[in-house]
Amino acid sequence: MIERNPNSVLPFASDAKATSMARVGTQPIALAAALLMILAGAASIALWRAYTGTSPELDRVAAARLLQVRAAQASEQLVEKTKGLEATQQESIDQLQVVQDQLQTVRRQLAAQQADNKRLSEQVVALNEAVDSLRQSFASVQASDPAPATRNRSIRTRAHAVRVHRRAKSHG
Repeated sequence: MIERNPNSVLPFASDAKATSMARVGTQPIALAAALLMILAGAASIALWRAYTGTSPELDRVAAARLLQVRAAQASEQLVEKTKGLEATQQESIDQLQVVQDQLQTVRRQLAAQQADNKRLSEQVVALNEAVDSLRQSFASVQASDPAPATRNRSIRTRAHAVRVHRRAKSHG
């Protein structure tokens, strides 16, 4: 038969207590073993880092510094290239200004030449008009006075005779 504990309200209470104590008794050993393994792992990592002299933190710091140096070099190169581009742009602007000045000079010269051409053209027209006026005047004088034409013809004939006579002397 089963014995009952008079102090116990529940049947089998003493068995539950014993099982519970057995569980608690084995758990601290497992916890202590796990804790020791974690500490051993951390100690081995620390020893390994100390022995090899490498540390991921130091590697990260060195990598970050290397990146900073590369970024600074790239920035300096960009600054130099930008300055070079600015100098080239300024040279181009200066050359463009010279070309614009030359173009302006050529335009002024062309305008002056066109003005001279217009003035000369007007003078030629005026001279042509004067020559036409003289021709008309000369023609009207010849039409009204036939005697001077005969006199001019005789002068031409005498001038021709003098030339022929001089040639004959020089050849003879």
